[in-house]
Amino acid sequence: MKRYLLALALVACTPSFVMAQAAPTALTEHQIRTRLAEQGYTKINDLDFKDGVWKADARSADGNRVQVKLDPRSGRVYPNEQVAQMSERDVRAALSAAGYTDIHDVDYDGGIWLAKADDPAGRDIKLKLDPDNGKIFGVEKN
Repeated sequence: MKRYLLALALVACTPSFVMAQAAPTALTEHQIRTRLAEQGYTKINDLDFKDGVWKADARSADGNRVQVKLDPRSGRVYPNEQVAQMSERDVRAALSAAGYTDIHDVDYDGGIWLAKADDPAGRDIKLKLDPDNGKIFGVEKN
């Protein structure tokens, strides 16, 4: 009888043990803050693990306030709106390094960066830039 009870107890414990071993480890609060910072988020507030995901209020790279949810295992960020990975300062620096001058009216709108500047030849132009890498994909005369 003792052997039967012992065997029954082992069988009953096995699924829990197997499930505990198979479940991926969730990221810690520090790791989540690091992931957000790496993706350009700042002023991370109200970081909380709730309803199976990490949630936070933060500022995106373009300075907008956003609410984000994060996968607790991978750290993938799901913002409540499309955000740029570059800040306005990053855009200005990239344009300056590419030879543009008089950079002004830098704005994040409709999921892309917009800017006005003088190109290296001195022409006044409007630029459209990729929000993630700053690559210019549209140029028109101002």
